[in-house]
Amino acid sequence: MAEGEDMQTFTSIMDALVRISTSMKNMEKELLCPVCQEMYKQPLVLPCTHNVCQACAREVLGQQGYIGHGGDPSSEPTSPASTPSTRSPRLSRRTLPKPDRLDRLLKSGFGTYPGRKRGALHPQVIMFPCPACQGDVELGERGLAGLFRNLTLERVVERYRQSVSVGGAILCQLCKPPPLEATKGCTECRATFCNECFKLFHPWGTQKAQHEPTLPTLSFRPKGLMCPDHKEEVTHYCKTCQRLVCQLCRVRRTHSGHKITPVLSAYQALKDKLTKSLTYILGNQDTVQTQICELEEAVRHTEVSGQQAKEEVSQLVRGLGAVLEEKRASLLQAIEECQQERLARLSAQIQEHRSLLDGSGLVGYAQEVLKETDQPCFVQAAKQLHNRIARATEALQTFRPAASSSFRHCQLDVGREMKLLTELNFLRVPEAPVIDTQRTFAYDQIFLCWRLPPHSPPAWHYTVEFRRTDVPAQPGPTRWQRREEVRGTSALLENPDTGSVYVLRVRGCNKAGYGEYSEDVHLHTPPAPVLHFFLDGRWGASRERLAISKDQRAVRSVPGLPLLLAADRLLTGCHLSVDVVLGNVAVTQGRSYWACAVDPASYLVKVGVGLESKLQESFQGAPDVISPRYDPDSGHDSGAEDATVEASPPFAFLTIGMGKILLGSGASSNAGLTGRDGPAAGCTVPLPPRLGICLDYERGRVSFLDAVSFRGLLECPLDCSGPVCPAFCFIGGGAVQLQEPVGTKPERKVTIGGFAKLD
Repeated sequence: MAEGEDMQTFTSIMDALVRISTSMKNMEKELLCPVCQEMYKQPLVLPCTHNVCQACAREVLGQQGYIGHGGDPSSEPTSPASTPSTRSPRLSRRTLPKPDRLDRLLKSGFGTYPGRKRGALHPQVIMFPCPACQGDVELGERGLAGLFRNLTLERVVERYRQSVSVGGAILCQLCKPPPLEATKGCTECRATFCNECFKLFHPWGTQKAQHEPTLPTLSFRPKGLMCPDHKEEVTHYCKTCQRLVCQLCRVRRTHSGHKITPVLSAYQALKDKLTKSLTYILGNQDTVQTQICELEEAVRHTEVSGQQAKEEVSQLVRGLGAVLEEKRASLLQAIEECQQERLARLSAQIQEHRSLLDGSGLVGYAQEVLKETDQPCFVQAAKQLHNRIARATEALQTFRPAASSSFRHCQLDVGREMKLLTELNFLRVPEAPVIDTQRTFAYDQIFLCWRLPPHSPPAWHYTVEFRRTDVPAQPGPTRWQRREEVRGTSALLENPDTGSVYVLRVRGCNKAGYGEYSEDVHLHTPPAPVLHFFLDGRWGASRERLAISKDQRAVRSVPGLPLLLAADRLLTGCHLSVDVVLGNVAVTQGRSYWACAVDPASYLVKVGVGLESKLQESFQGAPDVISPRYDPDSGHDSGAEDATVEASPPFAFLTIGMGKILLGSGASSNAGLTGRDGPAAGCTVPLPPRLGICLDYERGRVSFLDAVSFRGLLECPLDCSGPVCPAFCFIGGGAVQLQEPVGTKPERKVTIGGFAKLD
């Protein structure tokens, strides 16, 4: 019984060791230098957060023509293995460079020499071609000497070597060839020794004899991460520069005004983010495996579909005879390239997802990095790793195969193209449509208009997708509402939610398949249901001065000769009549919204609402706008002097004149039709293309908005004790155009002043 339990325990231990070994082997590609394709040796962190071996970086800079900029970033003392004067007697001395060679090196830019000043006015800009991101990164004046070493990555590489026994035995660095196997290492000397060489370089009675031997290793690291500029231990992290800094760096002018935090805070914040992202990936291993299976199925379907497409094309081309043989070969080659490209993209996506499995690739490397206890080193190594984990998490959340498995675009239509065999080619999907922003708007409904680019293939139909952006995000991929097979180049979205922001996009489709989506367009819907009404010229409107359009949605005021004569008598006193136009709808409940456009050249226009009864009283005895010499208490006012202070005004108007909006204290009062708009010190704002009016009948409030951006301009109280009507007042020349409704307005009866009218 005991032997069976021991055997089961041994089997479990061996399985665990196999899993650990497999995990470490899968992580090997994360530990390879992109230049030499070998394990990292003294890796440096480039400004683009990628890593490269120090020796490889020097070689790359040398190939680029930079000399003298490959200094050791760690600035550590040289080891006995690199010091000719302290080499072992068993090792021959290295020949020193000749004086003429040293002179050439100095004159080529290495170090300083007479005639060359430090800190020149135009320092050389050193650009390093990063082999990982294929971009040029700037290293600064100091070159490689200004970069940090990735000590955490070195530790991970060393643990990996120990786990999989990469590289075999470590040899002594001081022995004469053939070297013996190293038995000891010295951190102070930064070298590995056999027993004989260790005794030789650490003689008894000297200071080196106090060096403590360690296990032999290929990488000697400093005890802590040092600032490459000041050789001080890093203690803070600059969020602005995204760089570790020391105490001296903090007081430098280069970091003046930057947001700098202690390295402990950066360590904890970055570790929490990395742990959270890694926990999410590890907690969704089933999703990763499902997506891998889906990608593998897509690969199989791509192979089958590609083969079918090739067979169909071959059959069509063979029917055309010998004239089409050369064309057939080119078409098959195009399909093959497309298939291989898709397979390569899908295979790469599978490999990326496999790296997200527990203990594999990127995840395994991240798990090893999380074991790092040195805070500065962890912050340095985890910054680039967190970006990769974040991108992997985003790719996992918004999963989509990297390539389509359909080859419908490879079909040939040989009906009319028989005469154009020399131009025979695959059908192309429609290009991304262009949204017509001048004709696209949201009012009672959403009207979307678009067009195809000039040289785009035609589209048989379109697909319109839309969604709200002001609702809480749901877990998983973004859900779009879709309207399929839209004919024409416009679409109408009915019954949108009020006070919401919609994002819309469209794409075309033909026999070759679906094209790319257009750019997203964001539309803001009105804050309340849209009120449909027409202009009624029978109440307060002068037929001589006001011209209402046939559709009763536009009105223009023509001042004529009376206004010119009044202007001539302005200094002696005159009366200017106010022309008023009402809407044929009265609001008695709820919230309502409508919009209009005012001609910027209008002299004086008032847009707003008022009580139906008060407006009718004003029509019977139309008030006048008085000259400056007219007595203000002559009775030509709105009756506001008889009301109490607490009472809401019966009118609420926004005053527009000469392309400006007056926002004074009197604009929200019941000055109404009298024209007395408060103090002259009221501020003005530019007139927007369209004005919006939102009436809340229950609250007794009316708001004036910019109908394009829905920015609030003014909010006023209003007496809503009876039916309330839209109203427009003119003094002098002016024009107003009501916003056209998008959808078809149903017929309904409305009542104003006891007259029933069909709306």
